[in-house]
Amino acid sequence: MLRVVVLVSGGGTNLQAIIDSLAEGKITNAEIVGVISNNHGVKSLDRAEKAGIDAKVISAKDFENREDFNQAYLAGIDAYEPDLIVLAGCLVVLPKELVRKYANRIINVHPALIPSFCGKGFYGLKPHEAAIERGVRVTGATVHFVDEGTDTGPIIYQKAVDILDDDTPEVLQKRVMEQAEWKLLPQAIDDIANDRLKIVGHRVLHK
Repeated sequence: MLRVVVLVSGGGTNLQAIIDSLAEGKITNAEIVGVISNNHGVKSLDRAEKAGIDAKVISAKDFENREDFNQAYLAGIDAYEPDLIVLAGCLVVLPKELVRKYANRIINVHPALIPSFCGKGFYGLKPHEAAIERGVRVTGATVHFVDEGTDTGPIIYQKAVDILDDDTPEVLQKRVMEQAEWKLLPQAIDDIANDRLKIVGHRVLHK
């Protein structure tokens, strides 16, 4: 059974998609053993509690410096003994020690088709704002392994989503979540749990 820890920062819609997929049998051989939020009072914590999942808050605001927070964050993750760490709307800059320790065992969902509209500063509504402003006709979502760069790890899945003429960033964000993020992330977890992926160089091969 794959032990999964989900890292969150806000509302937790991607977390809910994982919880629902587990309940519906779309993800097998996996369980969420813990949820860690870097913010107090967010809806993600309510979602975890409702699903009976252990959850805790480790916030940088509660520490004197970043180094102390990083150590506590890593220790909090280690305590769950995870096989896989899932970033589901997590806005924490992960400590390099964490990324190295869990190499090829951390995945993230990004609301754009990497390498477009990604990297430093592209989070929340910003990828959608940039896509609309640039005038592209297609955007989407990407699930990828996390390395020491920002949105630079090996890509697992991508799914395209059309941009309509009257889209606002908020409308587009919702469509990308519904049509791409909430489908790709559970699919990737299920594939990892059932040993269907292999990393070769910078590519992810599907067995």
